[in-house]
Amino acid sequence: MIQFSHVRPRSRPRPRRLPRGLRRAALLASCGVLLAAAGCGGGSSDEAAGGRPHQEQRQGAARGVPQGLPGMPPLLDPHDVYAADRPNALSPVVKDFPSRVYVPNTESDTVSVIDPKTYKVIETIPVGSQPQHVVPSWDLKTLWVNNDRGHTLTPIDPATGRAGKTVPVHDPYNLYFTPDGKHAVVMASMDRELVFRDAHTMKRKKTVPVSCLGVNHADFSPDGRYFIVSCEFSGELLKVDTEHMKVIGQQKLPFDGAMPQDVKIASDGRTWYVADMMADGLWVLDGDKFTEPWLMPTGKGAHGLYVSRDSKSMYISNRGEGSISVLDLASRKLVHKWELPDGGSPDMGGVSADGKVLWLSGRYNSEVYAIDTTDGHQIARIPVGAGPHGLAVYPQPGRYSLGHTGIFR
Repeated sequence: MIQFSHVRPRSRPRPRRLPRGLRRAALLASCGVLLAAAGCGGGSSDEAAGGRPHQEQRQGAARGVPQGLPGMPPLLDPHDVYAADRPNALSPVVKDFPSRVYVPNTESDTVSVIDPKTYKVIETIPVGSQPQHVVPSWDLKTLWVNNDRGHTLTPIDPATGRAGKTVPVHDPYNLYFTPDGKHAVVMASMDRELVFRDAHTMKRKKTVPVSCLGVNHADFSPDGRYFIVSCEFSGELLKVDTEHMKVIGQQKLPFDGAMPQDVKIASDGRTWYVADMMADGLWVLDGDKFTEPWLMPTGKGAHGLYVSRDSKSMYISNRGEGSISVLDLASRKLVHKWELPDGGSPDMGGVSADGKVLWLSGRYNSEVYAIDTTDGHQIARIPVGAGPHGLAVYPQPGRYSLGHTGIFR
């Protein structure tokens, strides 16, 4: 068993220059109001939560579940944020969708579609310029491809695998949904904005300028009332009030050259983890208090964070060294490190519906890795397009999606 105590952050040179095509250029000029296409990806909280949000809220109160953002389905278990994500616990909305892995190829402007039964690419979908992430909508009915440099979203119907008409959205590097299902939140990295949009039409509702550089990844508190955002190019974290759509906290990470990436709350609903690809580990903090975090080393280029189906473990992709660290969430101790047999650059991904396979994109190797979660051995290594990034395993268990490559509750 590998154990780490609190580590004092050390000084380090400024971050390495990112490879060509993955550098996001200097800030783009603000664009005018965009007309958004109506239709997919929204849905009401009644629909995605089984049509009984108010009844669930009353039942949740009776069970002692903290009351959250108005209109948000309450947690199933006050002690486990991911209680709805058990193996194969698929929502009726997605139970008949074919199981697929959708891989956005940032340099090829395509999405590779993998059949997880055969571990083969069965289709390649042309999309917009520089697709970064494939994001499940709050109501689980649509997959949104974030074409960052193309300034569009491409909707994919997961029931048929067909792409729909693109929607104009400026600088959609990443995409999240508020827990009440009302708003999409666009991480407009180059524009230095958090853009709240209607979750149904993607029409802009409120723009929140930020002073940090590179808004990137996020996660929501158990009650949905705030979310924490990483700013990768200035080494900062933001705390944002969900209902009032405003920044209520900001801090610089205590590491020279910090480059925070994925953000994930632990199953206990109290502990937050932020991967840092330059500090080579996870920042650990109390989100409610938003005090200065401490650093847990995991491996070179720590990047993506994924919780196991039993809520007990977190998988950490170490992109700079071709490994995956496994964190025991109860003890906060690293218990395994799985090395990819031929190296690689494991990045973003997700866990299969049954919890048996961890899927990760190989960002700089034009491939995808399928990893057995029982012992960490590599099941398959699948060639895809150039620059594979935020792949989505779909469908997954859960009642609704908070976005990114699949944060389900």
